[in-house]
Amino acid sequence: MGQLTWRSAAREVGRAALRHKVLSAVIAVCVAGSLIAIGVIGSASGQPARPAVVAAPAFSLSLLGNDSGQQITLSKYRGQPLIVNFFASWCGPCKTETPLLASFYRGEKGKMALVGLDENDTVANATAFTRANSVSYPVGWDPHFGVGTAYGVSALPQTFFLNARHQIVDRVFGKVTLADLRKGMALATAGG
Repeated sequence: MGQLTWRSAAREVGRAALRHKVLSAVIAVCVAGSLIAIGVIGSASGQPARPAVVAAPAFSLSLLGNDSGQQITLSKYRGQPLIVNFFASWCGPCKTETPLLASFYRGEKGKMALVGLDENDTVANATAFTRANSVSYPVGWDPHFGVGTAYGVSALPQTFFLNARHQIVDRVFGKVTLADLRKGMALATAGG
């Protein structure tokens, strides 16, 4: 093995640096292309992709405003499409969403069941909030966020649309709109 001169050592370092730069550029292009592809495939509309159809976790909670120990359960709605709305009296977006849900429920009563699940709240605040917003649909009280956790709720409000087999067919992150309700209702009642 011959000795390297300063000149040949410098050339070797230069070649190694060039190879490293080319390899780094190729990797960067591959990573960028993958991220773009994931973004395009994952959601063409800019909205979170609809969840895969999965079974909704069962729940049983105390019925808000009822001192007789009545429970609100998922199984009570067996065979019916159902909207499950997670909210709280202290949640800013919930304050504008709840009146819309109450009005929607009154207009669609009998076509689709709706239950509210008040999360991480006091009974007094939850009761006052639902009365002030003319909520006539059943509301369960979940003071420790147990059902919310089971559904993967990390922020309020969130709304789930279940078909008659109680599979989640749509989910809205944040406050729902009338268009969201109509779309979710259509998905939940379509052959479910």
